Amino acid sequence: MTRETRDRVWDAVPLRTAEQAGEGTAGEGHPLDLGHLDACTEAQVIARLLSRDFDAWSEAASRVGHCARPIRLHGHSDTVDTATGEVVSSFSSADSPLGVLHVRCGNRRAAECPSCSRLYAADTFHLIRAGVTGGKGVPEQVGENPLVFATLTAPSFGLVHGTRGGRTCRPFTPKGQNRSCEHGRSTVCHHRHADCDEQLGQPLCRDCYDYQSHLVWQWWSPELWRRFTIDLRRALAKTLSVPESKLAHLVTVQYAKVAEYQLRGVVHFHALIRLDGPKSVNGFATAPAGLTAGLLADLVEQAAAGVVFDAPPLHEGDVVRRLRFGTQLDSRPIAATRRTDDPDRALTPEQVAGYLAKYATKSATDSTNTDSPHARRLRATIAEVTDRIHSDARRDGIPLREHPYGLLFKWRHMLGFRGHFSTKSRRYSVTLGQLRRRRVCYERALTAANREGRNLHVRDLDDLLQDDTEETTLVIGHWTYAGTGWDTDGDAELAKAAAARAREYAQERAAKARKALTEKGAQT
Repeated sequence: MTRETRDRVWDAVPLRTAEQAGEGTAGEGHPLDLGHLDACTEAQVIARLLSRDFDAWSEAASRVGHCARPIRLHGHSDTVDTATGEVVSSFSSADSPLGVLHVRCGNRRAAECPSCSRLYAADTFHLIRAGVTGGKGVPEQVGENPLVFATLTAPSFGLVHGTRGGRTCRPFTPKGQNRSCEHGRSTVCHHRHADCDEQLGQPLCRDCYDYQSHLVWQWWSPELWRRFTIDLRRALAKTLSVPESKLAHLVTVQYAKVAEYQLRGVVHFHALIRLDGPKSVNGFATAPAGLTAGLLADLVEQAAAGVVFDAPPLHEGDVVRRLRFGTQLDSRPIAATRRTDDPDRALTPEQVAGYLAKYATKSATDSTNTDSPHARRLRATIAEVTDRIHSDARRDGIPLREHPYGLLFKWRHMLGFRGHFSTKSRRYSVTLGQLRRRRVCYERALTAANREGRNLHVRDLDDLLQDDTEETTLVIGHWTYAGTGWDTDGDAELAKAAAARAREYAQERAAKARKALTEKGAQT
């Protein structure tokens, strides 16, 4: 089949996206972007497009939002009324379009599954936004509590190329310091690097760069964050002149935190930190009078600067390293109507939440050039260290899991970072589980309304989602694992392309809505 014939086939096939399925559109005028495929995968795509069960496949893919690697299950489930014991409804995988139930993979990384990553980012956005302005079960008055946006970075492990705020990379050498290192390489760089420059984040001398300390800090950075939250509460208790054990009776510290990779391959943390009142029934009490965002910002800087942790040696003969956060600490009070990076521009809760949520879906490959000499050297250090750890464990007969770095090799794809990219305190806002349960309730209510030929009113939906803890039915299922992923690479690429189309369609629809609101405001 020629490329022109293939393009006509792709343009003619009405592949539905998750957003378009409910509006009766087929994405006309938006052909799938599949020109990057090799000949084998291209043939698989064309075979799927021309197959007799393409409509069934398209429906199955639409049900999971065109997930790239869905989980396949066989089995059945019954929905039982908990009051009467009556079986309300039954479902079997045989009733699915392809005779097997497909379930989203749920991977948060955009590089692995764009569709599930987009959904995870949306949930994280609403989770963070609810802690800023309320909503999703969080009272609106939470937005009046002191709020700080903090950035905690890693220390320096060696000189690296950077933008330096638009200035030259490293315009001078400190007084008394040689302009070249012991390996004969310059310690000064006077270039002005563009944002896409491949030298950004690369050490000026890879032999001087402390890769083992970089690795140790990355591994223990979650522990540093944990100690920071403890020290922050201690500093707050000292400021209020109360015992730390009594602090929760006056004020509580809530936060939402995400991790981001820097170009040098090490993470730093962005966090929204909020002061609430004492623990109450709903967990969102008003902060006591006298506690301000400025005071909280000072306490955050004080706690972050004082955090230390003595990391265990990597192996026998290694040194104990005292770990700290870097000196580039940033802690800024947030006003509900001002941006943190530009006080003259308005800040909306959507901007704050979106800024943090986008990092929750990132991985090392999204922010770091994993093919650079620096990244290869870092991975080689991980391999060298883990080989020695495994060798020592076998020699001494010690279980690998008992070694502080025994599982390091499992996290080599994350360059040694083993923490969660998105975490929050218990009472910062809603949980991801609550958001997902509410989405399930909404989808069930919408499906029932469509099946019965009636509209789903917003008032009915609010009543449905107001309290998702009171369950009147119980789902009893019997499922077995059938596999992971689509049948062919062509199916996976087709699903990814459809997910990209859905994303573009949603962005276009949002742009039209914003334009309509702007025009309406101009008319009034």
